[in-house]
Amino acid sequence: MRLGFILLPAALAAGFSSLVLPSFAFAQEPASTLAAAHDMPETPQPQFALVEAKQPVRQNPPGQSQAARNNASFLIASLEPGAEMSADNEPAASPVAPAPEAGDISGTVLDVNGDIVPGVAVVLEGIAAGEHRMAMTDKSGFFQFRNLKPGGPYQVKINVLGFASFSSPTVSLNPGQFLVLTTIKLQIAGEVTSVKVYSSNEQIATEQVRVEEQQRIFGIIPNFYVVYDQNPVPLTTKLKYKLALRVSVDPISILGVGFTAGMYQAADTPDYVQGAKGYGQRFGAIAADSLTDIMIGGAILPSLLHQDPRYFYQGTGTNKSRALHALASPFRCRGDNGNMEWNYSTIGGDLASSAISNAYYPQSNRGVGLVVSNVLIGTAERVTSDLVQEFILRKFTSSKAKDQN
Repeated sequence: MRLGFILLPAALAAGFSSLVLPSFAFAQEPASTLAAAHDMPETPQPQFALVEAKQPVRQNPPGQSQAARNNASFLIASLEPGAEMSADNEPAASPVAPAPEAGDISGTVLDVNGDIVPGVAVVLEGIAAGEHRMAMTDKSGFFQFRNLKPGGPYQVKINVLGFASFSSPTVSLNPGQFLVLTTIKLQIAGEVTSVKVYSSNEQIATEQVRVEEQQRIFGIIPNFYVVYDQNPVPLTTKLKYKLALRVSVDPISILGVGFTAGMYQAADTPDYVQGAKGYGQRFGAIAADSLTDIMIGGAILPSLLHQDPRYFYQGTGTNKSRALHALASPFRCRGDNGNMEWNYSTIGGDLASSAISNAYYPQSNRGVGLVVSNVLIGTAERVTSDLVQEFILRKFTSSKAKDQN
């Protein structure tokens, strides 16, 4: 470009000379000379004649001096490479570079289960670009930030009540880029241990029994037959026997039998002898009563009659409704089908256990009176125990299921 502008004045001068000088010479020669000149082969025109054809010679304005023309020629020769000249021999203004195309950042807010989270405030911070915007997720959990300057870094932040704070990795935008964030999943606030998925009611019941076997009053006394879970499932036959045996062989249960035998020894009842022999007899009788009662009323009959031997903690409602629930539990129970039924298992277990005790109690303590008195005592103990369970023992029982509810 620069070379063409330097050659332009020389081309104009050469073209002017080729027009004027031959005309002047032809005017001095005779006609024969003109004819000879006419017959001569045509001389090729210089290459810059094309430039002369494209750029006709401009006439100087009237009054323009030779110095002005020289300045114009110097201006043409001094243009930088790539520069352009206007029609009035003035350098053209440099073109303005177009602004870079803006970009977008969008995404969808979900929770850990993959469910959408609508109506959430999403904040976009651009550290270098000085951007600070906020958008709300729509009913599908979608948000979008438009017309963002290219570059960055940008970062998306979310703070929602009930969820842990979220901050995305820093990202940078290319001109015209539409960036979609695909990893926005809000974690539930607080400590999260683990999540287990079970494929059958048997697996769920097994896990619930495992939790119940950890329930202890003051962290010591077994409280395995109370259900705090608000969504219990029926026990299988295997689990009914497992829970009954677990209570019977628990070390604290055995210590309880020994403590009760000592009380009976002090009260001299039943009519065994005193001393170590009498204490051993009382210990054996009480242990037998406990084992037969819990195995018959808590495993054998519930399995045959498809009933649940556990106490289902209510915990809600008025005190009256809770009291009625506790008072009715020894007589009404939940069937394996989920319906309420007469508690034949517990009543039958007390009767059977009392009848069997006639085989090892002293002769003076046997008979129908023993059976009836034991059933009545057992029923009274169950009513009292269920009332205490409903209103008192829950707060003193260590239980993962209770704490979760």
